[in-house]
Amino acid sequence: MTTRGTDMARMQRLDVRGRTSVITGAASGMGAEVARELDRRGARLALLDRNADGLAALTADLTGTGHTTHVIDLTDDDAVFALAAEIEASHPHVQALITCAGSSMLGDIDQLTMAEMRWLMDVNLWGTVNITKALLPAMRREPAAHVTHLVSIYGLAAPAGRIPYAMSKFAVRGFTESLRHELERTNVTVGAIYPAGVKTGIIGRGRYAEAIDPAVAERAAAAQAAMYHTEPADAAARIVEATVRRRPRTMIGREARPVDVRSRHTPPPDGAPKRRPLRAAIDTTTPIG
Repeated sequence: MTTRGTDMARMQRLDVRGRTSVITGAASGMGAEVARELDRRGARLALLDRNADGLAALTADLTGTGHTTHVIDLTDDDAVFALAAEIEASHPHVQALITCAGSSMLGDIDQLTMAEMRWLMDVNLWGTVNITKALLPAMRREPAAHVTHLVSIYGLAAPAGRIPYAMSKFAVRGFTESLRHELERTNVTVGAIYPAGVKTGIIGRGRYAEAIDPAVAERAAAAQAAMYHTEPADAAARIVEATVRRRPRTMIGREARPVDVRSRHTPPPDGAPKRRPLRAAIDTTTPIG
């Protein structure tokens, strides 16, 4: 493709109708909402998740045709690359990848084991990297294509008590930004989404260090969930629009942009009012009662 042709391809909006978007983590939460939004826009979908029942329930709600579901463990590299070939065979035009799969982990450095931290890094980082790498050849064959990675505001600023989650999200952010630069002169663009507090229930479905009293973990998770304000359907519409417009960086939620700005400067002192809700959300040591 010529330089002029590449530039035009990079400016081109995606027309999702009749073309395939691949969504990871599609069985629940943000992935399911993104699937519903793309289904309304007429896209064909390849829906990936470990949860077969969740995928079946989602597809029963969708009205479009040509969708496929794929039960996959994204931490299994060989299975992911084999799945990419399967997707290409059933979906000849893969123009978008939206990576929503991920999990959470509560616990401070003394409570967490190395195995627990490695598990979350495998899920959040390497699951994102391998599906992206596996599908890039198919996406390069499209006139225009876009990769959307869900990062987090914890990929902009890292609180205490969330070390493995923040590590994984900073790593996804680095992968996304580096890949975007690598693909600058191609038809594939890459974007990062930084959500703040979407009410998907991820914190309740996530894990916590085995060393934490379950009641204490439940209290911390509830405090974290109380900080979430954005409705999943609203976030999904923003994510899909960012994908269609092939935006490099999108903030979602009222806290996202202030966190982005503050992270570039000296952070506020620990006693600042804005930190109080977060302190309750990361407290996994104070006993109940």
